[in-house]
Amino acid sequence: MSFLTVGQENRQEIRIYFEDHGEGPPLLLIHGYPFSGRAWERVVTKFIEDGHRVITYDRRGFGQSDRPAVGYEYDTFAADLSALVDELDLSDVVLIGHSMGTGEIVRYLSTYGAEKVRGAVFIAPIPPFLLQTETHPEGVSSEVFDHLKHAIIDDRYAFVTDFLRHFYNTEHFLGKPLSPEKLKADFSIAIAASPVALLKCIDTWSTDFRSELGKINVPSLVIQGDTDQILPYDVTGKLLAQLLKARELVIPGGSHGITWTHSEVICHEVLDFISILGPAAKQKKPKAADRSQSLQ
Repeated sequence: MSFLTVGQENRQEIRIYFEDHGEGPPLLLIHGYPFSGRAWERVVTKFIEDGHRVITYDRRGFGQSDRPAVGYEYDTFAADLSALVDELDLSDVVLIGHSMGTGEIVRYLSTYGAEKVRGAVFIAPIPPFLLQTETHPEGVSSEVFDHLKHAIIDDRYAFVTDFLRHFYNTEHFLGKPLSPEKLKADFSIAIAASPVALLKCIDTWSTDFRSELGKINVPSLVIQGDTDQILPYDVTGKLLAQLLKARELVIPGGSHGITWTHSEVICHEVLDFISILGPAAKQKKPKAADRSQSLQ
């Protein structure tokens, strides 16, 4: 198990948990809400088999990372990501985000630049701007976010159950490829998250990333299902692909949870995208003992 200290709260360390497997050009995977790095299990093995070094991590407040009461906004999330990229001495890395994780990618690139980044993959993305305003009437009403927060406060267990139903469009996918056991596993991961993180992250969904997109100049891929019930395609992935002039794949009938239900399609499309980026610079992965020593 590997942890990286990214800050302090009341003199206590805030650490994020990460896993680093395989050899080759690095891929760094950033999970969605309300899960952990384990959400990527269906694609990690395939990426490793294809000859990549694959890094996953748990966002602060989720999975095995520490559970502070602070830092649940994209500046801090991007700083945590940057600390991990620096600690592992990554270069020519491809950043792959799902849902909330795509916000980390945008904020990281707009703040820290693309010197160490080879490409970016946005799966069921939250940028460019989800919130409905007078100048952005196609967005989602603030009342929806308020309802979600009230549901978490009232009964976060019931909230997670309902959220998963919309996450996977269970009326279509429950049974195969989505088993009841998978839903139970996701429920367990989600309710193990910090209640503070579960609540505060909702406010990040209304982040306006539009002014940051012009700073992103790395090759990009956007993948989304056209029946996503969490982040509507027309407001998110469709617009993001246009603004980034990105390669785009729309999965007909795909839910928000396409990293599980359509994992083979995701793997194929991501690896094909990576293949057109050209060869990555050769990197020396630090030995496990060396990396462990650096985290002490």
